[in-house]
Amino acid sequence: MTPINRRTAIKLTAAGVGALALKPVASFAQATPQPFGAEFPELDSLATGEWWTKGTGAAAAGKSKNKGKGQPPPPPPLMDVPRDQVVAFALYTQQGGVMKMTAQLFPLKPGEPLEARLEVQRDGAWIEIAQAKVLYPGWDAHFRVERWDATKDVPYRVRHGAKAMFDGLIRRDPLDKNEIVVANMSCNSSRTSGQRPEIIDNLKAQNPDLLFFAGDQTYRHTEHTVGWIEFGLQFRDVLRDRPSVCIPDDHDVGHGNLWGENGKRCQRADGADGGYFYPVDYVNQVQRQQSWNLPDPVDPAPVERGITVYFTRLRIGGVDFAILEDRKFKSGPFGKIPEMGPRPDHINDPAYDPKTVDLPGLQLLGARQEKFLRDWGQDWAEAEMKCVLSATAFCGAVHMHGKRDNRLLADLDCNGWPQTPRNRALEEIRRAWAVHLCGDQHLAVVVKSGIKEFGDGPYAFTSPALVNTIYGRWWHPLDEKAGPNPVSGSPLPWTGDFKDGLGNKLSMMAYANPPDVADEKQRADGYGIARFDKRKRTITFECWPRFSDAKQGAKAQFPGWPITVAMEANDGRKITGWLPELVFVGAPNPVVQVIEEATGDILYTVRAQGGRFHPRVYSTGKHTIKIGANKPTTQTFAGLQPKPKTESGQQAVKL
Repeated sequence: MTPINRRTAIKLTAAGVGALALKPVASFAQATPQPFGAEFPELDSLATGEWWTKGTGAAAAGKSKNKGKGQPPPPPPLMDVPRDQVVAFALYTQQGGVMKMTAQLFPLKPGEPLEARLEVQRDGAWIEIAQAKVLYPGWDAHFRVERWDATKDVPYRVRHGAKAMFDGLIRRDPLDKNEIVVANMSCNSSRTSGQRPEIIDNLKAQNPDLLFFAGDQTYRHTEHTVGWIEFGLQFRDVLRDRPSVCIPDDHDVGHGNLWGENGKRCQRADGADGGYFYPVDYVNQVQRQQSWNLPDPVDPAPVERGITVYFTRLRIGGVDFAILEDRKFKSGPFGKIPEMGPRPDHINDPAYDPKTVDLPGLQLLGARQEKFLRDWGQDWAEAEMKCVLSATAFCGAVHMHGKRDNRLLADLDCNGWPQTPRNRALEEIRRAWAVHLCGDQHLAVVVKSGIKEFGDGPYAFTSPALVNTIYGRWWHPLDEKAGPNPVSGSPLPWTGDFKDGLGNKLSMMAYANPPDVADEKQRADGYGIARFDKRKRTITFECWPRFSDAKQGAKAQFPGWPITVAMEANDGRKITGWLPELVFVGAPNPVVQVIEEATGDILYTVRAQGGRFHPRVYSTGKHTIKIGANKPTTQTFAGLQPKPKTESGQQAVKL
């Protein structure tokens, strides 16, 4: 790392913080007892005002304010900790010479310094490189250090006052590592308090390069700070020494379901009219605490009312991750589509036509994120493989909701609705031959998405709930039969091609139904692992029960896993012909883009491997190939006619 003196580091940190979309806007010193106004006195009440007087009794009383289903959670951990333990945890990412870290503190008391310090170890000595204000409400502090050297492991510690400290390791970028391992996690029930040793022990043994928390890190709704600290205490022993992506989902911002509708304020108690219940400052605080450590947003303009955005990209070890916000821009169903069930977002009428809810103007990712995906798919700088991270699935791969006998035809909370923007999103993911990792559904599944035909879209892995005491779900076709093209040799009876209740095509590869949600060890909770093999260009999905032992290997996983898929299989369209095989001279693995000339449609943009690439196409007309080192901008070959593979010939390409 380029030497940085203390004065320069503090200057860089302050300048960087002020320039970001997820910028700390809270007052550094003003500790008002109701920071979100008299209309919302319950928000963050256990971490604001004279919080130290509230104790366990207040925590127990406060639990009734949560809006989750069923019984409320037990009290959160006490916030009044010994003062040498006030730095609860930290999380970070580093990319492109910028390291961003969030430190979460327990609430501070009057007279305690509203400042945290970041130190790193060099040549055996600890050196302070940055200071950051502790924000109120939230009690979070943020460090941005530029000119970061990504080639070295760097021990760090966050300090407060004379004695409080949290330490860890900022890992180097593992570019030389063939297999990049991602832990895929979501839905951490607050009804089961305490530590998660069975999960932490497995994660330490599997040693992922990236932790991905897809949402619902806490279900404490109006008490995000204590819920977030509770989550951090449970996972800090793996957060401390590897990069992590946390994206808030509906329960994190106090919703049962969320259709953000570009940031407007919702009026209905169920949120189905779209927008957010709680004040902008509260929503932004949640996002800041969970997501500030991500690389800067690619399009930082806030949405309505000043709610910030965080969608971005993160590259680790040659795998390029697009991080999406699949709730913020999504249309709410109420008042926009006909109601055909007990709730505006539930459909139970078997005679309904899915086209009646797929109406013009309805949004899913929104135009800004669709553009981001299109640009991201064509930019392969520092990337050999690609992956999309988001909160929930682009289909409704669930039949039973809440109870074993509660069948629901369609749930508009999933990304299967609205269908037209769902298909647009999947087309962009397919153009990059990317897989999709997500959570939210409380049911682990691997599906191959269908857009126009079964199997023509990318693979997706929905993780199980980490701890599932909130809401059980099951995959259970009404006729109890496998679909066409079932998975050969699968131990599961209901794989194959299906349509969800919204008419979306999906091919079910594996699912993990809970045998008994009343039994802690039979709720089918746990987590996922995705292994990206750069040499083989394959992705392996693993699904681990919460109480499994990773040392036992594949037999300890849920039945039907592991599943290995080829990167190129994320584009499953039927091949009708081949363009000339490209043989590269001078630049062994450039980026290749193939365009159908009749429509101007980009079929795919991918990085070649092994000095050659044989482009396949899906129609008989003429096509264009574009080639470049990291983007397809250097050479163009137009008017190419598809031929049978053995007759397509070769084209030498010198770069």
